[in-house]
Amino acid sequence: MPFVVTENCIKCKHTDCVEVCPVDCFHEGPNFLVIDPDECIDCTLCEPECPVGAIFPEEDVPAGQEVFIGLNAELAKEWPVLTVRKEPPADAAEWDGKPNKLPLLER
Repeated sequence: MPFVVTENCIKCKHTDCVEVCPVDCFHEGPNFLVIDPDECIDCTLCEPECPVGAIFPEEDVPAGQEVFIGLNAELAKEWPVLTVRKEPPADAAEWDGKPNKLPLLER
């Protein structure tokens, strides 16, 4: 069962999770990361590394965020693989925990 990046990553985009991924399943968009469900080996290493708590096992995605399961699969096909940690956006802390960020997702 793959892991899924959910709403709280939007505009936060910390990449601590990318460093620990043994199979390079993270893909980077302008203001969000996704996990390729076909590449994820369910190793659990990324989940605790996310400083904003945006990564969940697919079966534990919070209610109301199920759309991110499909978005991760869709956008992983379009966005490039990210294998190294980058600095988060300067205003990432301001966006942590803000609700209803899906309309802000940049493709």
